[in-house]
Amino acid sequence: MFINDNFMLKNETAKRLYNEYAKDLPIIDYHCHLNPQQIAENYKFKNAFDLFLGGDHYKWRQMRSNGIDEEYITGNADDYEKFKCFAKTLPLLIGNPLYHWTQLELKRYFGIDEILNEKNCKMIWDRCNELLMQEDFRAQALIKKSNVEVVCTTDDPADDLRYHKELKDFSTKVLPTFRPDKYVEIGKEPFAGCIERIGVDSFSGLLDWLSGRIEYFGQAGCRLSDHGLEYVPYREGNAAEVFDKKMSGKAISREEEDIYKTAVIRHCVREYASRDWTLQIHMGAIRNNNTSMYEKIGPDTGFDSVHDHTVAENLSRLLDSLEKENCLPKTILYSLNPKDNYVLATMIGNFQKAPVPGKLQLGSGWWFNDQKDGMEAQMKALANLGILGNFVGMLTDSRSFVSYPRHEYFRRIMCNLIGTWVEDGEYPSDWEALKRIVEGISYKNAKAYFGF
Repeated sequence: MFINDNFMLKNETAKRLYNEYAKDLPIIDYHCHLNPQQIAENYKFKNAFDLFLGGDHYKWRQMRSNGIDEEYITGNADDYEKFKCFAKTLPLLIGNPLYHWTQLELKRYFGIDEILNEKNCKMIWDRCNELLMQEDFRAQALIKKSNVEVVCTTDDPADDLRYHKELKDFSTKVLPTFRPDKYVEIGKEPFAGCIERIGVDSFSGLLDWLSGRIEYFGQAGCRLSDHGLEYVPYREGNAAEVFDKKMSGKAISREEEDIYKTAVIRHCVREYASRDWTLQIHMGAIRNNNTSMYEKIGPDTGFDSVHDHTVAENLSRLLDSLEKENCLPKTILYSLNPKDNYVLATMIGNFQKAPVPGKLQLGSGWWFNDQKDGMEAQMKALANLGILGNFVGMLTDSRSFVSYPRHEYFRRIMCNLIGTWVEDGEYPSDWEALKRIVEGISYKNAKAYFGF
């Protein structure tokens, strides 16, 4: 049996840490891209393609790498033929986390131990589809089955949050996250249209609108914001002039963009701090690289990659400017480029402050880094330069309702890393301390940090 009790656990200490302390703890998924409408309406999945591949651009990307035509990925081909093309691709993914994730998904939700491939995909397709017709395989049931305590979706500030409100009686908390990227990225093509749609005609009006939406999100239970930044901007100047210039249809320079972005981000962060929200900054992605495919099927479809911007100086200036005003909130920093692990791990140490343990966090291995090497590299950087025991742990960053085994995958890797340090004599077999560390990283630290 490939997925067994000791999967990824290489020593006895790791096995004990995982099975006694990590395995059964609830999940706090504090950053994901699940569709709140699908949760509220308790979506019933059409078939195994809809569930496993319907929105998972991680899998689409690898199917393209295997020479699969787009018709069998996001096109109009029959759903079973698409699923079969993924089954054809999977056995080649040795060393890729998708291989492990897929088998964990099949095992945990459908009790399937067989390794998915082109030969047995019809049997697995039929078995999954049979179960998906049952009521306890709808969206809400899958969340409950995954032992998820909190889900934080990612939402546009203009969203009315109606589906979050409809979910107030659902046993899992489903909370919004404030993601203002459309109103920050003044250099991007959609900016002017977004501003016009919200009825704003001045920079001060935009700031007032953002403040009002932050208050609205807070009333709906929001505890986190999220800024997806290609790079961290920092430049002082007259942001109102830049806004007016852009809205009049004139071109603006990169320096002017940064003036505007800096002002808007700082305004939002002041509002977050006053409400004890957590700021997340995801940096280092270069998006929509394939223009032809972007025009054909849109964003978030598997054509993004790692950027190589320098981040330290501007990030330092931004955080320092907020700290000088005493309005730097709890903050989680993620970079898609693993070269930045030490940059961010040392930067957070500059701004730690009582009474919050780990007020600034080095975010978990994100996107292309949420695999074994990436997770271990992130945890080792934090352990070397900060306090791993205060880490708030894993998130799914996913659009899939069966992505929660990624938390199991992370917990197994984390327990194996810590178990190896113990067995190598680099940390004592202090089970009280180890229990606190493992339970904290798996669940308890996030619960306390976010105030859920």
